[in-house]
Amino acid sequence: MISSPFSVLLACRRFIAPFLIAACAGGTWAAGPKDSKSRKAASRTPVTQEQAPRYADRPEAMAFADDLASRRDLDAQWVRQSLGQARYLPTVVRLMQPAAKPFTKNWRVYRSRFIDPVRIAAGVRFWQDNQAALARAEAEYGVPAEIIVGIIGVETIYGRDTGKFRVLDALATLAFDFPASHPRARERSAFFKGEIEQFLTLQSRLGSDPFAALGSYAGAMGMPQFMPSSRNKYAVDFDGDGNIDLWNSPADVIGSVANYFKAFNWQPGMPTHYPVSFDSSRLDMDALMAPDILPTFSVASLTAKGAVLEGAALQHTGPLALIELLNGDPAKGGSAPIYVAGTENFYAITRYNWSSYYAMSVIELGREVAAQRNSGN
Repeated sequence: MISSPFSVLLACRRFIAPFLIAACAGGTWAAGPKDSKSRKAASRTPVTQEQAPRYADRPEAMAFADDLASRRDLDAQWVRQSLGQARYLPTVVRLMQPAAKPFTKNWRVYRSRFIDPVRIAAGVRFWQDNQAALARAEAEYGVPAEIIVGIIGVETIYGRDTGKFRVLDALATLAFDFPASHPRARERSAFFKGEIEQFLTLQSRLGSDPFAALGSYAGAMGMPQFMPSSRNKYAVDFDGDGNIDLWNSPADVIGSVANYFKAFNWQPGMPTHYPVSFDSSRLDMDALMAPDILPTFSVASLTAKGAVLEGAALQHTGPLALIELLNGDPAKGGSAPIYVAGTENFYAITRYNWSSYYAMSVIELGREVAAQRNSGN
């Protein structure tokens, strides 16, 4: 979604979580189908920098560079030179613009973008090639292989589409030129300034060229589409070679995704969700939907408000949330919404991207890959 990932979903709410990543994977809801296609195309097309203005000519950017160098004890000349060479990218600004007009979410359309034969086949190959690392990650972190495989497949099709924007250009553009029309422009700008700080601190420590890294239009990096702050907090050297490489080491990617979920309280052995139906005679849908995707209800309180659970769900001891997946506007040919009872593990997936549609895509892609792999086809 990228991607990461990928949408400033739900008004870019992913960026206010203390986490990740990624290719702005909320944009799927922030734009209509045409915009979604243009975003995907932009992520795959090398971006020409030569004619774009440099941030060396922006006093506020250079003041930020001096402050960053002082606070992080970095070489001031190197920080100024690095940030000063970053280029303003109008394409990035365009991709971050709020949607021109609202549209109705459609789970079946959203699902079709991620659960398809190409992605499933690529997932089977990825699992086959990395089954030892996936098994070790599941054993060490408690995160099922199919969830890890689902994440990497949804984000970048297993490394096929990690983005073509220079990370520092994208971060600088969003830090200093985030679209003023966005309702949270100031908050977003502050977020991306923090990501510049994380990115340049890392590049200085590694002695790396800050312009070598390519990523999404939001600055998300590698196969798992980690933002710089998430890379610094959660990425691990899972292949033991002394380096963390989220572009070329599937083992590092697998271990890092698993470590990320462990940090966000993944519960080993817990299902992600349960089927749910409703008793219309006592249904209080407003109360059930009020907490959104945050698990809040006990089994007893959920059922008291008209939700009907069966089987293993009745034995669940943790909090639950009612998850709604819309299927378009029924008045315009859409179908009825789908509902499930989401557990703490469903919520953990939304820490990667604050969207129930994203989380369900990850779950279902992982399941489809596992089923195809187990079938031997």
